[in-house]
Amino acid sequence: MDEMTRLNLLRAEVPRPALADLRAEEDRLLSEIVAPGSARLPRPARQGRAWPLRIGLGAVATGLAAAAVAGIVFTGGGSSDPKASYTPMAVPVAVVQTLDRAADAATRQRELHPRPGQFLVFESQADETADVNNEKGDFRYLACSRRKIWLPVEGRATGGVLTETVLPPKRYGKWPIPPEAEKEVGTSGPARAADVDQRAEYLRNDYAYLSRLPADPQGMRAHLYDHLRPGTPEGDREAWSRVGGMLTEAYLPAAQRAALFRAAATIPGAQAVGRAEDAAGRQGIAVARTDEDAGERSEYIFDPKTYLFLGRRAVVTDAEKGQAPVGTVTESTAQLKVTVADSAPKVTGG
Repeated sequence: MDEMTRLNLLRAEVPRPALADLRAEEDRLLSEIVAPGSARLPRPARQGRAWPLRIGLGAVATGLAAAAVAGIVFTGGGSSDPKASYTPMAVPVAVVQTLDRAADAATRQRELHPRPGQFLVFESQADETADVNNEKGDFRYLACSRRKIWLPVEGRATGGVLTETVLPPKRYGKWPIPPEAEKEVGTSGPARAADVDQRAEYLRNDYAYLSRLPADPQGMRAHLYDHLRPGTPEGDREAWSRVGGMLTEAYLPAAQRAALFRAAATIPGAQAVGRAEDAAGRQGIAVARTDEDAGERSEYIFDPKTYLFLGRRAVVTDAEKGQAPVGTVTESTAQLKVTVADSAPKVTGG
């Protein structure tokens, strides 16, 4: 008997409330969850100093008590309007708790205030799946690197500059590493960050654009679902992916960052991961969502004490679809440092 079946059987003698009552109570709960000043679960005292931020529901009450016992809360899904009332969906309390604490941590961080004409400088580490097919055979491995990228405060990534240090490759499951991968180790650049940037306007992640996004969770949720259908597998999967796009080599003001984390807590299918490690080897906890079609789990990792964002990773959940043993990390990043610069290195030969 699974967890949801046990939950349904708990206090089964209590009459079911009307759907309208459930939705009204759900709206009230969602408002309390996302409200910046709402009462929350106790959080640990602040520890240490925050460091900066990496284009790459009579009967309804009984139901709420049961939800608390089972470790879930109800959130939205199933409406074409992200701001509308949603069909109740179960989201683990640990997910809401982690993202709520991350939102609080965002407001305690030292804030950067870049100006037009300046650059945000992101230092990061990444492990990414690479495939090589040649006369020697088929290879798959993790290409590892440390990178430093200067991205304009306003505008497209084509105005950015990148330096990169290729690190020794890592194994991907039982696949062999091609000999040439070892020869690529070393430093390259500076080079243009991108030759083209054809992202739609609503997918921009430069500071000038992100700083104009809604600073409330409902407005941010609507942005995450722009041109998507909430409550569909494709829409929810893409909305979850967009969260990462706004955290990786991108910087949001504190208010938008807090709204993003609280909005992410309303995406159906989120789950909590007790332990996770970023590309730099730092230990954390994660919230994640599984893509059943790809057989992978997409994780966002947070420091377990400060709740600051550390990085992201993808982990195989289906050996056949992922072509690797369950638990294999197929991609990971570590956000190491973010600063502001007046200029970027000169690019020669291009």
